[in-house]
Amino acid sequence: MTTANTTTNHAAIRKWVEARKGHPSRVKGAKQGGILRIDFGEPEENLEEISWDEFFAIFDENELAFLHQEKTEGGEKSRFNKFVSRN
Repeated sequence: MTTANTTTNHAAIRKWVEARKGHPSRVKGAKQGGILRIDFGEPEENLEEISWDEFFAIFDENELAFLHQEKTEGGEKSRFNKFVSRN
């Protein structure tokens, strides 16, 4: 069984994302701030890339935490992630 970790540490989040060749993005057309996503380069027309500064401003403003998994059950690097409330 694999475990999921939760963090609000900006450096840890960025390291996890970049280790999987991802980049910060948000859903196009979303209201103020937007809905955050991690884009792994697979075609998704509804996502727009944003800077890390903008990403973390939205992340903190919405009091989010980053739930993620390091490895899959098979031992591969996992891309599983989800944004959850800090509360």
